[in-house]
Amino acid sequence: MPERETPAPAKPLHHASPSGEQFANAASVFALLADSTRLHLLWVLAQDEADVSALTEATGAARPAVSQHLAKLRLAGLVQPRREGRRAVYSLTDGHLRRLVVEALSRADHQVTGEPWHQ
Repeated sequence: MPERETPAPAKPLHHASPSGEQFANAASVFALLADSTRLHLLWVLAQDEADVSALTEATGAARPAVSQHLAKLRLAGLVQPRREGRRAVYSLTDGHLRRLVVEALSRADHQVTGEPWHQ
């Protein structure tokens, strides 16, 4: 059996001092996350991939709205579809986005529940 390569541990930041382009790109991601339906879609996809029907059911949003939000997220490179027969199954494009969504919602949980803050 061939030996698998162990990936190098991730650095906390890719660059010590982000460029203006990196700040602008990050701001555009935050702008997309500012919509609660899109954030909900990303949270569902952070758990596992899903098709439009499953995302519609999970979020309670109308199917056309889910499709429009997915189109924006796809154009921004935050989600990617793959074809499975006639349906498109969506997933997040990377672990950075997954962690960003989970951390944002974990922070919101502290605010809503009054649970003490931690590092």
